[in-house]
Amino acid sequence: MSLKTQEPVITNVSELPVGEAKWVTLKKIEFVDQVGKPRTWEAAVRKTRGKAGVDAVAMGNILLHPSRPPSTLIVIQYRPPLDAYTVEWPAGLIDADETAEEAAVREFKEETGYDCRVLSVSPPQAADPGLTNANMQLVMVEVQLKEGDEEPEQRLEDGEHIQRVVLPLSEFYDRLVEYSKQERMVVAAKLFHFAAGMHFAQTQKYI
Repeated sequence: MSLKTQEPVITNVSELPVGEAKWVTLKKIEFVDQVGKPRTWEAAVRKTRGKAGVDAVAMGNILLHPSRPPSTLIVIQYRPPLDAYTVEWPAGLIDADETAEEAAVREFKEETGYDCRVLSVSPPQAADPGLTNANMQLVMVEVQLKEGDEEPEQRLEDGEHIQRVVLPLSEFYDRLVEYSKQERMVVAAKLFHFAAGMHFAQTQKYI
Protein backbone atom coordinates (compact mmCIF):
# COMPACT_ATOMS: atom_id res chain seq x y z
CA MET A 1 0.00 0.00 0.00
CA SER A 2 1.36 3.41 -0.94
CA LEU A 3 1.29 6.17 1.69
CA LYS A 4 -1.55 8.67 1.54
CA THR A 5 -0.37 12.08 0.39
CA GLN A 6 -3.67 13.83 -0.40
CA GLU A 7 -7.44 13.53 -0.40
CA PRO A 8 -8.87 11.73 -3.46
CA VAL A 9 -10.20 14.01 -6.20
CA ILE A 10 -12.47 12.99 -9.08
CA THR A 11 -11.05 14.53 -12.26
CA ASN A 12 -13.60 13.32 -14.81
CA VAL A 13 -16.82 11.31 -15.17
CA SER A 14 -17.79 9.96 -18.58
CA GLU A 15 -20.00 7.33 -20.20
CA LEU A 16 -18.40 3.87 -20.14
CA PRO A 17 -18.99 1.70 -23.21
CA VAL A 18 -20.23 -1.70 -22.05
CA GLY A 19 -17.50 -3.45 -24.03
CA GLU A 20 -14.84 -1.67 -22.00
CA ALA A 21 -16.31 -2.54 -18.60
CA LYS A 22 -14.17 -4.96 -16.58
CA TRP A 23 -16.33 -5.58 -13.52
CA VAL A 24 -19.95 -4.80 -14.43
CA THR A 25 -22.26 -4.61 -17.43
CA LEU A 26 -25.79 -3.42 -18.15
CA LYS A 27 -28.64 -5.74 -19.07
CA LYS A 28 -32.11 -5.10 -20.47
CA ILE A 29 -34.60 -7.48 -18.86
CA GLU A 30 -37.87 -8.17 -20.66
CA PHE A 31 -40.58 -9.83 -18.58
CA VAL A 32 -44.33 -10.21 -18.20
CA ASP A 33 -45.71 -8.86 -14.95
CA GLN A 34 -48.37 -10.23 -12.57
CA VAL A 35 -51.27 -8.98 -14.73
CA GLY A 36 -49.84 -10.19 -18.04
CA LYS A 37 -48.38 -6.88 -19.22
CA PRO A 38 -44.98 -6.95 -20.99
CA ARG A 39 -42.41 -4.76 -19.26
CA THR A 40 -38.69 -3.97 -19.37
CA TRP A 41 -36.12 -3.30 -16.65
CA GLU A 42 -32.54 -2.05 -16.65
CA ALA A 43 -30.05 -3.80 -14.38
CA ALA A 44 -26.36 -3.63 -13.56
CA VAL A 45 -24.78 -7.09 -13.51
CA ARG A 46 -21.41 -8.19 -12.14
CA LYS A 47 -19.07 -10.06 -14.48
CA THR A 48 -17.12 -11.76 -11.71
CA ARG A 49 -19.54 -14.26 -10.13
CA GLY A 50 -17.84 -17.62 -9.56
CA LYS A 51 -18.88 -21.14 -8.58
CA ALA A 52 -20.32 -20.01 -5.25
CA GLY A 53 -23.09 -18.19 -7.12
CA VAL A 54 -22.55 -15.22 -4.82
CA ASP A 55 -20.59 -12.07 -5.60
CA ALA A 56 -19.24 -10.91 -2.28
CA VAL A 57 -18.91 -11.38 1.46
CA ALA A 58 -19.05 -8.94 4.35
CA MET A 59 -17.47 -9.94 7.62
CA GLY A 60 -19.43 -9.04 10.69
CA ASN A 61 -16.90 -9.51 13.46
CA ILE A 62 -16.46 -9.71 17.20
CA LEU A 63 -13.09 -8.97 18.82
CA LEU A 64 -12.66 -10.60 22.23
CA HIS A 65 -9.91 -9.37 24.55
CA PRO A 66 -9.18 -10.52 28.14
CA SER A 67 -9.38 -7.01 29.63
CA ARG A 68 -11.45 -4.99 27.15
CA PRO A 69 -15.16 -5.03 26.34
CA PRO A 70 -16.37 -7.02 23.30
CA SER A 71 -15.77 -4.92 20.20
CA THR A 72 -16.12 -4.91 16.44
CA LEU A 73 -13.67 -3.74 13.80
CA ILE A 74 -14.89 -1.42 11.06
CA VAL A 75 -13.01 -0.13 8.04
CA ILE A 76 -13.10 3.31 6.43
CA GLN A 77 -12.22 3.72 2.77
CA TYR A 78 -12.84 6.08 -0.14
CA ARG A 79 -15.50 4.93 -2.60
CA PRO A 80 -15.42 6.77 -5.99
CA PRO A 81 -19.13 6.20 -6.87
CA LEU A 82 -20.05 8.23 -3.78
CA ASP A 83 -17.02 10.53 -3.82
CA ALA A 84 -16.98 9.95 -0.08
CA TYR A 85 -15.47 7.76 2.60
CA THR A 86 -17.61 4.83 3.66
CA VAL A 87 -17.77 3.22 7.08
CA GLU A 88 -18.15 -0.52 6.55
CA TRP A 89 -17.41 -3.94 7.87
CA PRO A 90 -14.51 -5.60 6.03
CA ALA A 91 -15.78 -7.06 2.75
CA GLY A 92 -14.66 -8.28 -0.64
CA LEU A 93 -15.46 -10.23 -3.77
CA ILE A 94 -15.49 -14.02 -3.71
CA ASP A 95 -12.87 -15.46 -6.08
CA ALA A 96 -13.99 -17.85 -8.82
CA ASP A 97 -13.08 -21.06 -6.96
CA GLU A 98 -13.82 -19.94 -3.39
CA THR A 99 -16.62 -20.56 -0.95
CA ALA A 100 -18.03 -17.68 1.07
CA GLU A 101 -16.25 -19.00 4.18
CA GLU A 102 -12.88 -19.15 2.41
CA ALA A 103 -13.32 -15.67 0.97
CA ALA A 104 -14.26 -14.27 4.37
CA VAL A 105 -11.15 -15.61 6.11
CA ARG A 106 -8.90 -14.42 3.26
CA GLU A 107 -10.42 -10.97 2.92
CA PHE A 108 -10.52 -10.40 6.67
CA LYS A 109 -6.81 -11.22 6.90
CA GLU A 110 -5.98 -8.94 3.98
CA GLU A 111 -7.98 -5.93 5.13
CA THR A 112 -7.43 -6.14 8.89
CA GLY A 113 -4.35 -8.33 9.41
CA TYR A 114 -6.22 -10.55 11.87
CA ASP A 115 -6.85 -14.28 11.70
CA CYS A 116 -10.46 -15.14 12.42
CA ARG A 117 -12.80 -18.04 13.13
CA VAL A 118 -16.05 -18.34 11.18
CA LEU A 119 -19.14 -18.43 13.41
CA SER A 120 -21.98 -18.38 10.88
CA VAL A 121 -22.80 -17.74 7.23
CA SER A 122 -26.01 -16.07 6.11
CA PRO A 123 -28.08 -17.06 3.08
CA PRO A 124 -27.37 -14.99 -0.06
CA GLN A 125 -28.76 -11.47 0.29
CA ALA A 126 -29.71 -8.90 -2.35
CA ALA A 127 -27.55 -5.79 -2.25
CA ASP A 128 -29.82 -3.37 -4.16
CA PRO A 129 -32.51 -5.40 -5.95
CA GLY A 130 -34.04 -2.47 -7.82
CA LEU A 131 -30.73 -1.72 -9.51
CA THR A 132 -28.63 -4.86 -9.70
CA ASN A 133 -28.51 -8.63 -9.35
CA ALA A 134 -25.41 -8.23 -7.13
CA ASN A 135 -25.65 -10.36 -3.99
CA MET A 136 -23.59 -11.13 -0.92
CA GLN A 137 -23.39 -13.24 2.21
CA LEU A 138 -22.78 -11.99 5.73
CA VAL A 139 -20.14 -14.12 7.43
CA MET A 140 -19.88 -13.57 11.18
CA VAL A 141 -16.36 -14.14 12.49
CA GLU A 142 -14.61 -14.04 15.85
CA VAL A 143 -11.11 -12.84 16.71
CA GLN A 144 -9.50 -13.93 19.98
CA LEU A 145 -6.93 -11.40 21.21
CA LYS A 146 -4.31 -11.71 23.94
CA GLU A 147 -2.81 -9.21 26.35
CA GLY A 148 0.01 -7.35 24.68
CA ASP A 149 -1.07 -8.16 21.11
CA GLU A 150 -0.06 -5.45 18.67
CA GLU A 151 -2.16 -4.40 15.70
CA PRO A 152 -1.15 -6.72 12.84
CA GLU A 153 -0.02 -5.54 9.43
CA GLN A 154 -2.62 -5.34 6.67
CA ARG A 155 -2.08 -7.07 3.32
CA LEU A 156 -3.62 -4.48 1.06
CA GLU A 157 -3.48 -4.44 -2.72
CA ASP A 158 -2.06 -1.54 -4.71
CA GLY A 159 -4.47 1.37 -4.56
CA GLU A 160 -6.21 0.20 -1.37
CA HIS A 161 -6.20 2.64 1.53
CA ILE A 162 -8.21 1.13 4.37
CA GLN A 163 -8.31 2.58 7.88
CA ARG A 164 -9.18 0.22 10.74
CA VAL A 165 -11.21 1.35 13.75
CA VAL A 166 -12.20 -0.81 16.75
CA LEU A 167 -15.55 0.10 18.34
CA PRO A 168 -16.89 -1.36 21.61
CA LEU A 169 -20.22 -3.04 20.90
CA SER A 170 -21.79 -0.89 23.63
CA GLU A 171 -20.93 2.21 21.55
CA PHE A 172 -21.53 0.68 18.11
CA TYR A 173 -24.78 2.42 17.12
CA ASP A 174 -23.93 5.82 18.60
CA ARG A 175 -20.51 5.89 16.95
CA LEU A 176 -22.01 5.11 13.54
CA VAL A 177 -24.51 7.93 13.99
CA GLU A 178 -21.57 10.24 14.76
CA TYR A 179 -19.75 9.12 11.62
CA SER A 180 -22.85 9.74 9.51
CA LYS A 181 -22.84 13.40 10.56
CA GLN A 182 -19.30 13.99 9.34
CA GLU A 183 -18.66 15.69 6.02
CA ARG A 184 -17.87 13.36 3.12
CA MET A 185 -18.63 10.28 5.23
CA VAL A 186 -21.31 7.64 4.56
CA VAL A 187 -22.15 4.60 6.71
CA ALA A 188 -22.78 1.44 4.65
CA ALA A 189 -26.38 0.27 4.86
CA LYS A 190 -25.64 -3.32 5.90
CA LEU A 191 -23.48 -2.09 8.79
CA PHE A 192 -25.96 0.51 10.00
CA HIS A 193 -28.90 -1.90 9.74
CA PHE A 194 -27.10 -4.42 11.96
CA ALA A 195 -26.20 -1.77 14.55
CA ALA A 196 -29.70 -0.26 14.42
CA GLY A 197 -31.19 -3.72 14.99
CA MET A 198 -28.99 -4.20 18.05
CA HIS A 199 -29.94 -0.74 19.34
CA PHE A 200 -33.64 -1.35 18.74
CA ALA A 201 -33.55 -4.68 20.58
CA GLN A 202 -31.78 -3.04 23.53
CA THR A 203 -34.00 0.03 23.83
CA GLN A 204 -37.50 -1.23 22.94
CA LYS A 205 -39.81 -3.65 24.70
CA TYR A 206 -41.04 -5.66 21.72
CA ILE A 207 -38.57 -8.51 22.16
